Amino acid sequence: MCGNNMSVPLLDEAVTVSGTEKETAAVIFLHGLGDTGHGWADSMTSIRLPYVKYICPHASHIPVTLNMKMMMPAWFDLMGLNPEATEDESGIKKAAEDIKTIIEHEIKNGIPPHRIILGGFSQGGALSLYTALTCQHQLAGVVALSCWLPLHRSFPEVCLGASTGHKNLPILQCHGEADAMIPLEFGGLTAVKLRHIVNPQMITFKTFPKLPHSSSPEEMAAVKEFIEKYLPRI
Repeated sequence: MCGNNMSVPLLDEAVTVSGTEKETAAVIFLHGLGDTGHGWADSMTSIRLPYVKYICPHASHIPVTLNMKMMMPAWFDLMGLNPEATEDESGIKKAAEDIKTIIEHEIKNGIPPHRIILGGFSQGGALSLYTALTCQHQLAGVVALSCWLPLHRSFPEVCLGASTGHKNLPILQCHGEADAMIPLEFGGLTAVKLRHIVNPQMITFKTFPKLPHSSSPEEMAAVKEFIEKYLPRI
């Protein structure tokens, strides 16, 4: 995809949905545990804007503790799915740096950070929140679906080394009310935590009745509205 640019392996493998006209903005969207970028590339195609490039990278296969050390696509290891579970701190930080290399690549190619939205579902949404809040650039926004904030105990201190502009980082957080995998309560706790890090007016927390640990057309319509708002046509 990026020719001989070997410094961004995640980009070489990523599924990219190109714009149908001059690309002036980008959405980087991260899949959940055990998934790939293909399904989310299809979802992005269904809500695409003609001037936006959508990048859906694939996570590497690693052994996941939560699933009896089975090898599967994962951005970092998971020990448990509750707020008190032990976290893979080094894995989360390395994954965030990998995503930041994609952001830097897009910036070098002429798309400024304030024209880049980072998003993801489940583990990918968790990583998108952590990456955006620790990035040296202020991004256009974050789409966090059915997820949580990793290493939540280290915030807001960890933001101090990042852009001071994170106070005004727009965040769209969505969660299914019937999510049995990552219960709505965890999404609510995440929203409360985020309001201590980011200006509360910048956070939108939408819940969807009867929605399990997945997405829906209503949720994708909310995502499209958020993207249109924060990545308007130039």
